[in-house]
Amino acid sequence: MKFTKHVFVCTNQKEAPKKSCGAEHGAALLDAFKQELTQRGLQKEIRAQRAGCLDACAFGPALVVYPEGTYYGNVQVADVAEIVEKHLVNNEVVERLKLDF
Repeated sequence: MKFTKHVFVCTNQKEAPKKSCGAEHGAALLDAFKQELTQRGLQKEIRAQRAGCLDACAFGPALVVYPEGTYYGNVQVADVAEIVEKHLVNNEVVERLKLDF
């Protein structure tokens, strides 16, 4: 496997009045993940990419980390460094952002 982990960030846009991750700064989150991974030299082992709807709109902005399948919700740009450090580097779930379906 080329990447040890994948971060899929929802950037889906829905028409108002429905909440959508794309409208709630999904693209900014994706950019922040890419920047953080690059700064840490992790971009060759961990991939962050855009995703369509993750079916977690009510909890957005949302993302999912694979291979674990851990969903995070209400993620802010300020949370990116913590998710990278705790989950992606040290395999520790960020409980305060974790979604339980």
